[in-house]
Amino acid sequence: MMPTRSLPSTVGRPLRGLNVLDLSRILAGPWATMLLGDMGATVIKLERPRLGDDTRSWGPPFLPRDATSNAVSDGRSVSTYFMSVNRSKKSLAVNLKNERGKAICRRLATEWADVVVENFKVGTMDGLGLGYDELRRSNPGLIYCSITGFGTTGPFKDRPGYDVVASGMYGLMSITGDRRPSKVGVAITDVLTGSLANNGILAALHERERTGKGQRIDTSLMETQLASLVNIASSSLNALPGTPPPKRWGTAHESIVPYQTFPCKHVDGKEEQFIVVGAGNDAQFQLFCKVLDMNELARDERFATNAGRVAHRDVLIPILESKFMERTRDEWVQLLEGKGFSLGPVRTVPEAFA
Repeated sequence: MMPTRSLPSTVGRPLRGLNVLDLSRILAGPWATMLLGDMGATVIKLERPRLGDDTRSWGPPFLPRDATSNAVSDGRSVSTYFMSVNRSKKSLAVNLKNERGKAICRRLATEWADVVVENFKVGTMDGLGLGYDELRRSNPGLIYCSITGFGTTGPFKDRPGYDVVASGMYGLMSITGDRRPSKVGVAITDVLTGSLANNGILAALHERERTGKGQRIDTSLMETQLASLVNIASSSLNALPGTPPPKRWGTAHESIVPYQTFPCKHVDGKEEQFIVVGAGNDAQFQLFCKVLDMNELARDERFATNAGRVAHRDVLIPILESKFMERTRDEWVQLLEGKGFSLGPVRTVPEAFA
């Protein structure tokens, strides 16, 4: 049994009474089921005997031994990675490769569960007799969510899917980083896939209230990654013939200037610090220049409009970079805070949670 870290009792729990059978592992599926648990659902997670979810051993860092009684097979405590997406769940060790284990899973899915979430390779659950078509015969109200790497059809359907591969194959890496393609610092494709799966489950639950029937939900890392390209996808798909593909801009923006990080004056004993600024329209840029005491930039015809600033970013950005080196990050934040445009310090993760 996992330690239950429930939300405060004062928080609304709209999914109380909903039962979720979690057959997923790693990140996308566990994220989706954790969100359901956060809203009050009871979530039972089935894991491999002795080994459990792969992410139990993804570390360091691990939780201190005295922080949880939940140890992995070699005696260490579980990883912080695992706990980040499996709070408030109950765990049951079940071997789906033998008949007893399959019978336990089938009984939970048909007699107890409102929702099943799984992310096995395509065809695995059908082969075990635990696919949607089999289970819905006994539980017609069952909502069955399958999460795959590349969809249930197509040339890559049998491939295992990891966030880093999907982000590389479907555009995100090509527009992330500076000189070389880079992954995002967190597995954002997995997180978005889990969030979209959660949305689909909630929609199916609403539909079941009207019809009394469940349904199958199918989503994938591939589909999520393509959909989440939003404006980049739109500009690429609607580009005139011969237009170069979208490129990497680092922290800058393809269509808005200034909209990026700037290094600030060095503080002894600290790593290089940055401020991030977003002047999203011409009025904000005018105000930005006024606060920086750089009214000559506001009067420069090259920078009067956003389109002009985009066209002349190679001139404007070095000027601003030089200006921001005059003060420390915290001094700039104090000076610019509340002046009518978006800005903030680039913080470390510990600073963000402080």
